[in-house]
Amino acid sequence: MKITQAEFIISAVGPAQYPEDGMPEIALAGRSNVGKSSLINRMIQRKNLARTSSQPGKTQQLNYYRINNEMYFVDVPGYGFARVSKTQRQAWGRMIENYLSDRETLRLVIQLIDLRHPPSKEDCMMHEWLRHYGVPICVVATKADKLSKNQRPKHMKQIRTSLGLTSDVPFIMFSSETGDGREELWDIILQHSQADDEIDEHEIEHDAAVVSDAQE
Repeated sequence: MKITQAEFIISAVGPAQYPEDGMPEIALAGRSNVGKSSLINRMIQRKNLARTSSQPGKTQQLNYYRINNEMYFVDVPGYGFARVSKTQRQAWGRMIENYLSDRETLRLVIQLIDLRHPPSKEDCMMHEWLRHYGVPICVVATKADKLSKNQRPKHMKQIRTSLGLTSDVPFIMFSSETGDGREELWDIILQHSQADDEIDEHEIEHDAAVVSDAQE
């Protein structure tokens, strides 16, 4: 995937601030400090568009990044950070739930899991919630470069088992440091973001056939 344009658009706190141009949205969800910003930067081959932070839980809004004027990456607030107040966590939870369940332009949720550690209770709950509501998911195991190649299969299996991953959910090992997994993830993103175009083309072909049959 060649990136010709990438820019930060808005930090949105509710539907009134979401973009209204109808472009497909790819959301990134995961625990605080799992590497969402680093993944975005690696995917678009930019160092600092999505700002990483040494303070987990800093992202409190939905951060929109427009890519090639074709789609948005949406950085969702990280979950599971204890220093955030209970009231703030509940507010974020409602915002995230409403976005993930109601946003019509959402095409895929990339759920990030740190490869080095077993999925947390929050990771499992998020995955179950996404599956329950039928949201398209791709699970990405981040920070692969932190483990040796011999260690990785065991940790991948642990994630697969803990989340109860089924064969219909793509599962990718990723490293923001080396770029491993980038092209594979782009393939999945494009598959989902371009689905509407394929549907529109089929509808146009169908409509044209109906008109032709009527004329005959």
